[in-house]
Amino acid sequence: MADVDAHEMILARDAALLRDAVREAGALAQSMFRTELKKWTKGVSSPVSEADIAVNDLLEARLREATPDYGWLSEESADDSSRLSRRLTWVVDPIDGTRNYLGGHDEWCVSVALVEDAAPVLGAVFAPASDEFFFAARGQGTTLNGKAVRAAGGSALDFSRVAGPKPMVERLNTAGGEVKLHPRIGSLALRLCRVADGVLDAAFAGGNSHDWDLAAADLIVQEADGRMSDLSGDPILYNRREVTHGVLVAAGRDRHAGIVAHFRNRPLA
Repeated sequence: MADVDAHEMILARDAALLRDAVREAGALAQSMFRTELKKWTKGVSSPVSEADIAVNDLLEARLREATPDYGWLSEESADDSSRLSRRLTWVVDPIDGTRNYLGGHDEWCVSVALVEDAAPVLGAVFAPASDEFFFAARGQGTTLNGKAVRAAGGSALDFSRVAGPKPMVERLNTAGGEVKLHPRIGSLALRLCRVADGVLDAAFAGGNSHDWDLAAADLIVQEADGRMSDLSGDPILYNRREVTHGVLVAAGRDRHAGIVAHFRNRPLA
């Protein structure tokens, strides 16, 4: 019991640290938003800017200094395989939706999770441009700006309340006819959080997403009485050697079960 209490005290401390660090990081990103920034491309087509790096540096300084024994996995840091041996690891996307950010659009966010034994236990997603701060702690529910939120109930699908790649979502349309989806949300973390607060019935990630895109939003959806998984219904595991994931879906509990059942009978080729 003493060990359990001590662990909960540590998570409570880390929750306060996470809230403060993500708010500070969001303020920094907002201060650089719609300014002239140095930017470049990494990999094949992934944009990055000096704002991404500045926010990453701030988060790393705040979080790693306070928790030196934790692992670190960030989109904008070189991967350190020592994280694989750490029970607790910070998983960070300094600016999720960099294309939106660089284009002057509001749908971008700072996304940070604390992962324990492959599952997120704390998650924060902050969208400064719209002043939306999503937060979840394992077993304690999800809040948006301090108020509890829940995923939309039911199992029916209103395609205007579904976001994700259209060819994939069209596979759910057994009635035929034109499918008109919710307008595209360029930040994957925010797209998933829109399930947690009931704005969307369901959201898909079309493949090639990474731990840092997903971990915080995953917990935020779960703690809002939603579910997020691959199309077979298996949970997503984090802080593994491979941090890239395939097609995923998030929805309220009953709706998620129906979508998984649908794709179980009609698997992707």
